[in-house]
Amino acid sequence: MVYSLQMPKALRDKGWKVKIRNLERTEDPHVTILRKTNSWRYNIRKTGFMDSEPDPRHVPDEVVEHIANELATLRTEWDKKHPENPIDSGEGSK
Repeated sequence: MVYSLQMPKALRDKGWKVKIRNLERTEDPHVTILRKTNSWRYNIRKTGFMDSEPDPRHVPDEVVEHIANELATLRTEWDKKHPENPIDSGEGSK
């Protein structure tokens, strides 16, 4: 089951969503930020956008701040969903 981060009403009303999807267990731990047909991958191990397209500058600072504020929860949920690829993989980058 996909994990969906609870979004503040103002962001939710503008169509922003943040999810941990099921079939991404072999990739670096990340959330997918969604709005309409666009999606951005945001690394929750090292924190930061993983791709340059679509342009991360199109994601409002409030969305990134919300992810930062909920990082502990997102990391816990990733570890529950993908125990074979935990946040603390021994790389020392948390």
